[in-house]
Amino acid sequence: MESAGYRRSAGTSRGEARRQELLEAVVEDLAANGLVDFSLRRAARAAGATHKVLLYHFAGVDDLLVQAVDRLRERRIDTSLAVAGSGTLASRVAALWPVLTDPRFGHRVLEQSTGLAMYDPTRYAKFGREATDRYLPALLSLCPPDWAAERRAEVAEMVLATLRGLLLDRVTGGDEEGIAAGLRALLRALEREEQSG
Repeated sequence: MESAGYRRSAGTSRGEARRQELLEAVVEDLAANGLVDFSLRRAARAAGATHKVLLYHFAGVDDLLVQAVDRLRERRIDTSLAVAGSGTLASRVAALWPVLTDPRFGHRVLEQSTGLAMYDPTRYAKFGREATDRYLPALLSLCPPDWAAERRAEVAEMVLATLRGLLLDRVTGGDEEGIAAGLRALLRALEREEQSG
């Protein structure tokens, strides 16, 4: 994969502002339309620019895609933490679900990017474990602070794996009733974990 970061526009506030504007337009397109048929040409149309303008500001289509998916992921994490509030671990995780499935946060794109990481881990490693590493601190912050670090890490990994599985099932045409049942089972497991002290 090409090195992350923009190229010739670096170093000026005007160039950075334009880069952010272009990136935001691409993020909105991805959130609405997903990754299927994503290309530099499609990104340029969404941004109201030419592909040459995008290549002036980004190191290539992979760089643009990675940065756009990162932006969607950060929005999702920030909003999830904002709605999680306080309460039990189970109630806080339950509060995340509507955000995780909200189209405004590119739910399909983020799950589709996991597929890219499986399909081509060399090119899209950032969508694999690196994405996991971005979610784990948020999930760790939801765990009771008096838990041992190892316990918090284990529970956060379980929550992440379960939510990711439910989200992937949802995107691939899963049974909504089954997904809801899986979420309820996760929440019950979290309640038991918290009650166990």
